[in-house]
Amino acid sequence: MNTKLLFIFSITCLCILSSSNGRTGPDDGLPVRAVNLGGWLVTEGWIKPSLFDAIPNKDLLDGSSVQLKSVTVGKYLCAETGGGTIIVANRSAASTWETFSLWRINETTFNLRVFNRQFVGLDSHGNGVDIVAVANAPSQIQTLIHVVRNPNDLKRVRIRASNGFYLQIVEDDFKFIKENGLNAVRIPVGWWIASDPNPPKPYVGGSLQALDNAFSWAEKYGMKVIIDLHAAPGSQNGWEHSASRDRSQEWGQTDENSQQTVDVIDFLTARYANSPSLFAVELMNEPLSPGVTLDSLTKYYRAGVEAVRRHSQTAYVVLADRLGAHEPRELLDFAKGFTKVAIDVHHYNLFSPMFENLSVQQNIDYVNINRAQQLSHITDPNGPLVFVGEWTAAWRVKDASKADYERYAAAQLRVFGQAQFGWAYWTLKNVKEHWSLEWVIKNGIIKL
Repeated sequence: MNTKLLFIFSITCLCILSSSNGRTGPDDGLPVRAVNLGGWLVTEGWIKPSLFDAIPNKDLLDGSSVQLKSVTVGKYLCAETGGGTIIVANRSAASTWETFSLWRINETTFNLRVFNRQFVGLDSHGNGVDIVAVANAPSQIQTLIHVVRNPNDLKRVRIRASNGFYLQIVEDDFKFIKENGLNAVRIPVGWWIASDPNPPKPYVGGSLQALDNAFSWAEKYGMKVIIDLHAAPGSQNGWEHSASRDRSQEWGQTDENSQQTVDVIDFLTARYANSPSLFAVELMNEPLSPGVTLDSLTKYYRAGVEAVRRHSQTAYVVLADRLGAHEPRELLDFAKGFTKVAIDVHHYNLFSPMFENLSVQQNIDYVNINRAQQLSHITDPNGPLVFVGEWTAAWRVKDASKADYERYAAAQLRVFGQAQFGWAYWTLKNVKEHWSLEWVIKNGIIKL
């Protein structure tokens, strides 16, 4: 190619990139190279299971499914028609109507929720002794289950941390993050943080003070903070990390929980707007379609952007795409109506059956080809920036060597490094070694 034409072509490309709604200038700190502080303010038991060892009856935590069989008649208890009427004990086999979800009150006391999401309790409109499942919210008369076990099976006392932390992210961790080439942290929080220090049960207080500490440490080490609303009221995806108590997904079904979520965003932005480390506010993590409709999500996102802008004109606003949506570009036109916005996508070579039997090289090829194409597909020079908010060096390859992990991690760093907003590894600390950025850095698998 003629060098003069090449020079003109380069200038043209530069002009196109500079017109992006998300980018405000060459010195605004992009792209971020971040790590998620997962499992810290929003507990995820798989990240460090030993923290649950001292909980009595730990097999009966929130969301556990139980089937109850009458010793007298040898039949299973059943919520007739799945809920809305009486409880019977006449089923010879157990399926969905015979399965109850636990809402734990303490180690021996529980609420039971049935298939149609009503709670089991005494019939308050009848004789007071019949058992029904008609209430849409638990109350005293829905507190039926008191589990009493052999004392030899109980372990010490239940741990209920007064400060709300799960993994201790301390100042030295921020120092480690900074010294290893990262410039930001993405901090998942739950909606109950806005009512700290006395959040509603079963949540515990202390997470707001911990987040204050994180901002202080980030400011000391010159790092950016991305606040990520990981758990919305009612749960946006039904998973435990969104604080669903029994795998139900109810966010967006009422204006009340949508407005409550906006209020949380408003609270967080107002609290940290004057911090030089507040870089972005992510309005929601991993909304799952079809339970979360595009209309309900964009209505909330519009209100969320407005809530952030009431307090900050400089912080980016991150919009997560809907998992399971058929059109990965569905938020692009909507997002073009705002400035300083980014779209968060998560890329794991893990959860789809298609990764089950892929070889080392096939996984690396998938990153180099498919992931690169996916990022290119949602990158619009006139639209929002792209953020790979979660990825990891973990995969489904068995008996991979250290060299295999190094090549796989390097491919992801290379491809995800093309995202204009940047990327964030999941997560800083984890008992599963390749999920822990600290471990993979210390063991030479990732070099930044």
